[in-house]
Amino acid sequence: MIRQTLHSAAVRATGRSAAPARVVAADYARLRNDELLARLDTGTAGLDAERIAARLHRDGPNEVSHEKPPHWSRQLLRACRNPFIAVLVLLAIVQLATDREDLTGPLIIAVMVGISVLLSFTQEHRSSRAAEQLKAMVRNTASVTRRAADGHSERIEVPVGELVAGDIVHLAAGDMVPADLRLLSAKDLFISQAILTGESLPVEKAAPMARDLVQGHANPLDLPSVCYMGTNVISGTATAVVVATGSRSYLGSLAHTLSGQRVQTSFDRGVRSVSWLLIRFMAVMVPVVFVINGLDKHDWLQAFLFALSVAVGLTPEMLPLIVTANLGKGAMAMSRRKVVVKRLNAIQNFGAMDVLCTDKTGTLTLDRIVLERHLDLHGEASDEALEFGYLNSRFQTGLKNLMDKAVLAHRDLEPMAARFRLVDEIPFDFQRRRMSVVLAGDDGEHLLVCKGAVEEMLAICTAARLDGIDTTLDDAQRAEIRAMTRRLNEDGLRVLVVALKQPPPGQHTYGLADETGLTAIGCLAFLDPPKDSAATAIAALREHGVAVKVITGDNEAVTRKICREVGLQVAHSAQGRDIEPLDEPALDALVARTTVFAKMSPLQKARVVRSLQRQGHTVGFLGDGINDAPALREADVGISVDSATDIAKESADIILLEKNLMVLEEGVIEGRVTFGNVMKYIKMTASSNFGNVFSVLVASAFLPFLPMLPLQLLVQNLLYDISQLAIPFDRMDEDYLKSPRQWDASDIGCFMAWVGPVSSIFDLTTFWLLWHLFGANDVAHQALFQSGWFVEGLLSQTLIVHMIRTRRIPFLQSIAAAPVLALTLAIGAIGLVVPYSPLGAKLGMTGLPMAYFGWLALTLLCYAALTQLVKRVYIRRYGRWL
Repeated sequence: MIRQTLHSAAVRATGRSAAPARVVAADYARLRNDELLARLDTGTAGLDAERIAARLHRDGPNEVSHEKPPHWSRQLLRACRNPFIAVLVLLAIVQLATDREDLTGPLIIAVMVGISVLLSFTQEHRSSRAAEQLKAMVRNTASVTRRAADGHSERIEVPVGELVAGDIVHLAAGDMVPADLRLLSAKDLFISQAILTGESLPVEKAAPMARDLVQGHANPLDLPSVCYMGTNVISGTATAVVVATGSRSYLGSLAHTLSGQRVQTSFDRGVRSVSWLLIRFMAVMVPVVFVINGLDKHDWLQAFLFALSVAVGLTPEMLPLIVTANLGKGAMAMSRRKVVVKRLNAIQNFGAMDVLCTDKTGTLTLDRIVLERHLDLHGEASDEALEFGYLNSRFQTGLKNLMDKAVLAHRDLEPMAARFRLVDEIPFDFQRRRMSVVLAGDDGEHLLVCKGAVEEMLAICTAARLDGIDTTLDDAQRAEIRAMTRRLNEDGLRVLVVALKQPPPGQHTYGLADETGLTAIGCLAFLDPPKDSAATAIAALREHGVAVKVITGDNEAVTRKICREVGLQVAHSAQGRDIEPLDEPALDALVARTTVFAKMSPLQKARVVRSLQRQGHTVGFLGDGINDAPALREADVGISVDSATDIAKESADIILLEKNLMVLEEGVIEGRVTFGNVMKYIKMTASSNFGNVFSVLVASAFLPFLPMLPLQLLVQNLLYDISQLAIPFDRMDEDYLKSPRQWDASDIGCFMAWVGPVSSIFDLTTFWLLWHLFGANDVAHQALFQSGWFVEGLLSQTLIVHMIRTRRIPFLQSIAAAPVLALTLAIGAIGLVVPYSPLGAKLGMTGLPMAYFGWLALTLLCYAALTQLVKRVYIRRYGRWL
């Protein structure tokens, strides 16, 4: 995964001399706050517009260079750096060296090279620009304090790319660290540095103490007061100052090491394996063709040129173009449905996905949580639970979740809240599943107000307020509270417990150890109804072979009820505590039979994803919270939404601009169309090449002349390649879209062996016709023979486009898209005209007798019939076609 690549690069980087950004970070880590702000010419009130503009001009935008698409010149060079192009150039050089007067061959080759390079470059350039434009629609922001035009400071959200050194940044749970920062103050701040170190456990960061100002650290990642760009906040809050941006950041200094090191997906490996399969086939067959023709014709130069031409005919030089065009078309089609594809290959993974893991809140539900009830511990309405729950939500400074917003929106209790001020807070994290604020009232006494999940709260409560009286909380009362909250859960309500504590007088700082000995006073019950589209979307995914599993940090009973309401059958469910002690085999067995995973921590979510992958599934994960980030990274295709936390959006491959589950079905279909059209080209090319080489070997063994001149073979190959350029615009049969599609390299070789020889059969019947019926049986009549095979070979190849594109009967049961029909018909017409044209004369061809075309029509008809028969046998035996 990408974080493993970053970690490896970081390890290598720390073994070299320190880059400027790391020296800067270390130096700033050892400064006092006043010295730090003075060095950066800033203050706690932030920067003004003039200094911000000057620093943006000096340092550039806060972007890491390796994230940008390559310059157009590099893309052009990459299009030229193709082994198939090298074969064409070598052939042109040989022809120039042997015949400097006749430039027909080199010119034709130049046209082939130009078309291939230009089309590949244009498609890649357009796709990369489109991808960048799509990604620009998803903007990460940072919370900063800056000076307004009137001189007053204000806390605002700005795009991450506009941060400059000296900006005062505020961090909270769920934020991506937007630049290299030195902390000014922090409260229970835990940072995940897994993207840089590979270490899954978060590390605690804090503003420097006096001893930290003199101590050094060998590894810059160990600096406790520095947070690095690209890491993310697990819990806590902080205020920090930007010390390095863009290429001067720690991550930016690794940009050249990270460039181009993304781990290959199954799609990448599939395309690569097919390319090398055809290259190996070419490496074996071309020397055989060369030797047979050299020995038989005694013209080794002509045999060499012909062998090179066969090599060109065997090369799928349009494969990069077809793949890129398919992926680019899929990305643009998804963008019209308000879906941003950050990584093109994710489209194919979408189509291969057979298990979708999804969070519950905001995906299956409306994400419009409302506070339905506020109750005491007997389950009766209680304003006290609401008031203290309101204070907890009102005064926390971290990431306010949907339930906090629901509490604040339920009733305006600001007059009551005005009697308190915030003293301290203990931020939320996903292990404790609760958060506390410490408030001071008008009398100056402190009060700790805690709100959190039922089990986690009951574990730290020693008393309960029943009928206005605080009593010791015993096991029987705990059981009654659990039973009451379980009934609420079964009604689809999520429950939080509210508790209080009176700290001892004189206490000024608070931490996790203070969350003990609390008094439970009541609970808040929230309703998040299911989406209307959820049931339809789940049914549609099921029809397309995608199983849905729900992985949530929420309560099991609530989750099961929501699943029932959206039509998701839950045979088995499990909780995080159930999977924690399991080894891999036991976990795999549990995951295979479980539909709902509740009370899951972030790392447990990722474990479930990895378990499904071990069992051979292609896994998608849909989530939008910081707790979903590890699973989003592990999944084959991570899906998030535009309103997600920064780290969730950064971890995802695909971003939904609207939380519409029906888009998932459309994405699956688009992915399968993309995969199917790529497979069409590969199987067309592989089978056609195999058949052509077999025909060439047979013809070379008995003909006294070459079955086709090198230039004729090149032109035929060029026309055939052009006929396939419309494949990305083709449609797929409905039955093909019903099941997930994955690469199977062994299937390509099997397909070649079955379908390739069919074309060779009719090549041989054409040879026999030309030799016996039309008298093309000596060197004087070789032009007729070569012209006849040129036309038959080109028309049969364009026909195979229609035969292979569907498992049904082409033209009758399945008709290709209009661009495919138009282009193949046009190329077929050109092939018929070439022998009669000046170009044909230049290529050594001659006009064909009209009687030949009757035989040609019969040949093509029989070819189509036999191919359809072979297709039916193949499908019956192997259960698949494309």
